[in-house]
Amino acid sequence: MTDSQLTQKLHQEVEQRRETIIQFLRDICAIPSMDSQIGPVGERVAEEMRKLGFDEVRFDKMGNIFGRVGHGPTVIVYDSHIDTVGVGDPAAWQWDPFKGKIEDGIFYARGACDEKGSTPGMIYGIALARDLGLFSPDEYTLYYFGNMEEWCDGIAPHSFAEADPKVRPDFVVIGEPTKMQVYRGHKGRLEMKITAKGKSAHAASNHLGDNAIYKMLPIIEAISKLEPELGDHEFLGHGKITVSDMKVSTPSINAVPDECTIFIDRRMTFGESKEAVKAQLEALIPADQKDKIKLEELFYDEPSYTGFVFPVDKYFPAWAFEENHPLVVAGQKTRQAIGLPDAPSGKWNFSTNGIYWAGKAEIPSIGFGPGDEVTAHTTEDSVSLEDVVKATEFYALLPAMLKQG
Repeated sequence: MTDSQLTQKLHQEVEQRRETIIQFLRDICAIPSMDSQIGPVGERVAEEMRKLGFDEVRFDKMGNIFGRVGHGPTVIVYDSHIDTVGVGDPAAWQWDPFKGKIEDGIFYARGACDEKGSTPGMIYGIALARDLGLFSPDEYTLYYFGNMEEWCDGIAPHSFAEADPKVRPDFVVIGEPTKMQVYRGHKGRLEMKITAKGKSAHAASNHLGDNAIYKMLPIIEAISKLEPELGDHEFLGHGKITVSDMKVSTPSINAVPDECTIFIDRRMTFGESKEAVKAQLEALIPADQKDKIKLEELFYDEPSYTGFVFPVDKYFPAWAFEENHPLVVAGQKTRQAIGLPDAPSGKWNFSTNGIYWAGKAEIPSIGFGPGDEVTAHTTEDSVSLEDVVKATEFYALLPAMLKQG
């Protein structure tokens, strides 16, 4: 069978499963999985992988679900997070966010874009690649990895690679929405907090106190003006900084607050080190206040829904691969082979599990998935069903394209 005949056969096999793939997506979107509570949706995903005859299907210690096909030395992981953010104000939705709706070929539901939309294609793509002989199980091992990501990027793959089941892949495909393009990087991130200590007093005698909020205000103002001074990169773009939350400690609403903490999301581009980013913020704290105002990096050690704890710092390096990297080239050839229109490789504006796979572990990684990230975390969370189905062909064919080199 020629390459063109094989891709045509793959297309036909995917089309025969169109309604099954779409229903699978609707099923997993109908199962709430906010706040990293992915147990029930993981069970539904496991059911599908068992039905398709995966060699191994189980939950890891953290509570992520994975399935394996093959046992060869070259390992590819298909990474898709199956948790979602919450729905926010239910009244803001014009349809049930879990049941969703289909309109003009677009499926609207919480998680449809971010990121359950890639799961059906990955799972069916792996199964079809095996069934059609697109890879040899003696040469390749393919994993589907359905994980929790929304509360701490990269913690799930970090655990997968270093704790359970200790798999270090050769290549990773991240299913975050890419508009069906190949993405090859994104900015990094450092999460920090600044805490100002004051002195409480009754509001009627506020002159006896030291208001922690007032101590923080000049720092917030300085941060709001800092962005033009941040780094820039021709591919990843300009650094970003945002005060994303504030917490105040006060004995009552009739008292002077004795503590104020702000939380900072700092998006880092290439050429910006963690040390330089911290120094830039330290410089905003007045010299005579260093003993009362402290900058700290954030650390994540919350237990998962299974009770498993995997402590990590909340520093996420920027990453990118060149256009001519073999995995990027294979991804572009795969797009061409399945009939997608020519498009340059791109990057995400937001963050993904690539911060561990590529940023920390330096494992070659690309992104490919249906959906547009602009609808993520909104009441317009949505994905093209045509793209959901078509993505199956990409995930199935990629190992063969990698082998061709």
